[in-house]
Amino acid sequence: MKVTDHIKQAKDTLISFEILPPLKGKGIQSLYQHLDPLMEFKPSFINVTYHRSEHMFKKNADGSFQKVVVRKRPGTESICASIMNHYSVDTVPHLICGGFSINETEDALINLNYLGIDNVLVLRGDAAKNETAFLPEPGGHRYASDLLKQVVDLNAGVYLEEDLKNTSQTKFCIGVAGYPEKHFEAPNMESDLQYLKNKIDLGADYIITQMFFDNEKYFAFVKACRDIGIQVPIIPGLKPIYTKKQLTMLPKVFHIDLPTALSKEIMKCETDADVEKVGTEWLLQQSRELKKAGVPVLHYYTLGRPQIVGEVVRQIL
Repeated sequence: MKVTDHIKQAKDTLISFEILPPLKGKGIQSLYQHLDPLMEFKPSFINVTYHRSEHMFKKNADGSFQKVVVRKRPGTESICASIMNHYSVDTVPHLICGGFSINETEDALINLNYLGIDNVLVLRGDAAKNETAFLPEPGGHRYASDLLKQVVDLNAGVYLEEDLKNTSQTKFCIGVAGYPEKHFEAPNMESDLQYLKNKIDLGADYIITQMFFDNEKYFAFVKACRDIGIQVPIIPGLKPIYTKKQLTMLPKVFHIDLPTALSKEIMKCETDADVEKVGTEWLLQQSRELKKAGVPVLHYYTLGRPQIVGEVVRQIL
């Protein structure tokens, strides 16, 4: 079922989770062990992230170096299919620009369609670790809006090979990312919102936000979206804090602010166990306020900490 159909049929705020694929070398059971404690909450859908390949240099016996491509986590197609088969829950694979040509993207979409997966989250993706700015793959998309248009075209039966006749149309429900605190590359919030509106006008069906820790920023973001004519569902993305290191890591990596009250409480903590208690309570209060406000879905970035998310969700259902 499509994400938007879940939202339309819901009588209350829904729950969804986001997970990482297992590292290469790990079996599928490692993924199930992560998800098993969360399935009691009957999530409406599960997002599966995608991580682009990395370029590394391997030293040869003669002392020379060879450039090799390393993908530390497998693709999302098989992971999503496994989750759907094992739990009978809908999945949302992330689709990124980085590391893919348009032909490889089309093949991935065709495979997802064959597997019965009818949701995708379209993202540009991050720059490669050895790059200071995002560079598209040769023959790939530079912007998420270009990738979005390819999905929309396939939904209309338009394939890259123009001479194909009687083509089958896909039926992907398309999500895009929104940034309550502005994408770090956008010059200002106004231009960032215009880029987002362009994606909606191109055919995106809903928005999932970057993580935030101040609900007022989410509410202001939703109002700003509505004011410029964006009417699709806007799903808040939530993440627990559980280590002091995150006080510096999260702002640096994700370009977000942490509320002063939260950072002060964390700085008082003597251990990461104490931080986890503070972070859990903060996430719980965020969730309660958002649910009371009638958000369509509470989307949790579990990413290795399902027990914290499970504790919070158990108290709000």
